[in-house]
Amino acid sequence: MALSRVCWARAALWGSAVTPGPHVTRKLQLVRCGLAWGAPRSSKLHLSPKADVKSLISYVVAKTKVINGKYHRFLGRHFPRFYVLYTVFMKGLQMIWADAKKARRIKTNMWKHNIKFHQLPYREMEHLRQFRRDVTKCLFLGIISIPPFANYLVFLLMYLFPRQLLIQHFWTPKQQIDFLDIYHALRKQSHPEILCYLEKVIPLVSDAGLRGHMTELCTKIQHGTHPAIHDILALRECFSNHPLGMKQLHALQMKALSRAMLLTPYLPSFLLRHRLRTHTTVIHQLDKALAKLGIGQLSPQEVKSACYLRGLNSTHIAEERCRTWLGEWLQISCSLKEAELSLLLHNVVLLSVNYTGTRR
Repeated sequence: MALSRVCWARAALWGSAVTPGPHVTRKLQLVRCGLAWGAPRSSKLHLSPKADVKSLISYVVAKTKVINGKYHRFLGRHFPRFYVLYTVFMKGLQMIWADAKKARRIKTNMWKHNIKFHQLPYREMEHLRQFRRDVTKCLFLGIISIPPFANYLVFLLMYLFPRQLLIQHFWTPKQQIDFLDIYHALRKQSHPEILCYLEKVIPLVSDAGLRGHMTELCTKIQHGTHPAIHDILALRECFSNHPLGMKQLHALQMKALSRAMLLTPYLPSFLLRHRLRTHTTVIHQLDKALAKLGIGQLSPQEVKSACYLRGLNSTHIAEERCRTWLGEWLQISCSLKEAELSLLLHNVVLLSVNYTGTRR
C-alpha cells in the first residue's frame, strides 16, 4: 500500500502520463469545444415592435394603392360616365375637407389673437365667407337625410338636382360654366325692375341737381351706356337717406335686390333688410381688404370669382377686362361710408348691366 502511494507521487512529480478513461476524455472534449465557441446563444429573436408596425402599415398602404388603381381603371373602361361623377365626388370630398381644416385654423387664430372678421387678410375673409355659404347648403342635405332610409332619396336628388343641392366642389367643369350662366340669368331678370324703381323715385329727390344726375344716369343705362365712376359717386347722397337709403327701401325693391345678389327673396321684410345689409357690409369689408392686397396679387380664378360675386358674369369675359371692372368697383366701394352702402347694393346693377361682354 505504501509502495503504490510512492509510485503515484513520483508520477505526479515527474509528469508521468496517466491515461484517463474514456468518460474523462469525452468531458475534456466538451469543455474544450465550449471554450472555443463561447457560451451557447439563445434561440429567441428580439425584433423592434415599432419596425414591425411601420412595415405592416407601408405594406397595407401599398396594396391599397394597387387595388384602388385597378378599381379606377375598371370604372374608367366599363362605366365612363359613372367614373366621371365618382372622380368629381371624391375630389369634392377632399376639397371640402381641406376647406374645413383651413377655416378651423383661421377661426383658431382669430380666437387666440382676438382678431375680428374685418381685420383678416382678403383671402382668409373670402374663404370664411364662402365656407359659411357651403356649410349652409350642405346643412339642408344633412337635415333631409335624417329619417331612416332617406339617404337613398338624397343621393337620387343630388344626381337629379346638382345645381340646387350641391356646392361647386361637386360640379363638373362643364356644370360650373353652365350653372353660373343660369344663376346670372336669374339675377339678370331683376335688373329692369330695379332700374324702373330708380326712375320712379326721381321725383322724390329733393335736391334739383341730384334729380338731374339721377335722370341722366338712368337715361345712359337705358341706352346701353356703361356709366362712369363719377356719375355713380355723384348720387351717394340719394342713397344715404330718403328715398333710397337702406332703411327706406320698400319690400318689392328689397326682393328684387335680393334676387340680384342671389339671396332668397321669400322672407319677411325685416329679414330681407337685415340680410341685404349684412351681405353688403361683408362685401364692403372684402373690398377694403382687397384694396390693401392689390388686384395684381389675385390669380385669374380669384379675379373672376370676385367679379361674379359683385354682379358681373365673368365666365365669358377676358381676365384683363375683369381686372379693369374690378378696379372700377373698388374705387366706388372704398369711397363709400357705412351709411351709403345702399349705393353699393345698387351698384351690382348699375356697374355691370352694360359692361362690355355681358350683353349676348
